[in-house]
Amino acid sequence: MNDWQFQVESPLGFTVRCTAEYWRFIISEKHPVLTGREQDIQKVLKEPTEVRRSKKDQNVLLFYGMARTRWLCVVVRKENGTGFVITAYPTDTIKTGDSLWTRSK
Repeated sequence: MNDWQFQVESPLGFTVRCTAEYWRFIISEKHPVLTGREQDIQKVLKEPTEVRRSKKDQNVLLFYGMARTRWLCVVVRKENGTGFVITAYPTDTIKTGDSLWTRSK
């Protein structure tokens, strides 16, 4: 059984998951600024402002949402009808790419 940090249903109709071990890796090695921001990450996955497809990999989606004063980008790989978090980071801009989903105003 996997030790899930979180499992979130995205508005695109699939679940996005992240194990506790991988989340610890993200906040300790990749982006320590995200320590304590699990709720923000989950909100971006549940209620993104926009979802774009990566220009480099068709199976990678970028979920964007505003949290505090900056955008958060949660990078997700979708395989076999489910998704898993690759990374997440704060950013000042939304990357170019095909928009797959936009929150209606």
